[in-house]
Amino acid sequence: MTNTNELRKIKELACKAGNSIMNIYHTNFTVEHKADQSPLTMADQQANEIIVEGLKKEFSEVAILSEESRDDRSRLEEEYCFIVDPLDGTKEFINRNGQFTVNIGLVKHQRVVMGVVYVPVTQTLYYAAKGEGAFKENLQTGEKTRLMVSDRLEELVWVGSRSHSSEREAALIEEKQHLITETMSAGSSLKGCMVAEGKADVYYRFGLTSEWDTAAMQCVVEEAGGIFRQMDGSEMLYNRENSLNEKGFFVVNRKENIWV
Repeated sequence: MTNTNELRKIKELACKAGNSIMNIYHTNFTVEHKADQSPLTMADQQANEIIVEGLKKEFSEVAILSEESRDDRSRLEEEYCFIVDPLDGTKEFINRNGQFTVNIGLVKHQRVVMGVVYVPVTQTLYYAAKGEGAFKENLQTGEKTRLMVSDRLEELVWVGSRSHSSEREAALIEEKQHLITETMSAGSSLKGCMVAEGKADVYYRFGLTSEWDTAAMQCVVEEAGGIFRQMDGSEMLYNRENSLNEKGFFVVNRKENIWV
């Protein structure tokens, strides 16, 4: 598998899915709810169909784990697996604040080796391949920049979830207020990408997420020089039997900003 060709195809699929999402974004769409009461829209479903069908066509030998598809547990036996969230931040989509993304990650032996995060509203692509760096591309202007985390150890910018903040996050902000000068809120995997590009420095998530929320973002963060770990300091692995990220995780620019 050649990174350049794979990455190009994955980026194309993410953008195609993003265009589909935007076609629905400006309509009076309806909102359903899944068994866990999380929201679901036609945008989630259409984007999922575009990505899954596209991946099966281009990479027929690679397993797929997607939030919006029935889980085929045969993936557990596979070396490679795509981890997909066709619309990360459905609540942000419903609220029409623009802070939602399309996430496509590729893992090999449970470790993420490629990630694409697309922001449909701004037509911004974040992407990375293991050992090849992380990049941000503005599809409107064609501008492409290499991402690098900040080196700040004080006057830090904290970014947290717009829809899923917690008391433990608030307590940590209070404890480290002498180091933090600004707190920001954002939706979806944008938070990790903000750390990757140096707009934020620390992101701690104590609550539950799933593999598809973090895989693509993790690759972007790590290739930008950031640190992505579970709250107990262990490595986040993927293509697991239990797709919940039960330990929480943190994304920081420097090891000195690991506070758990």
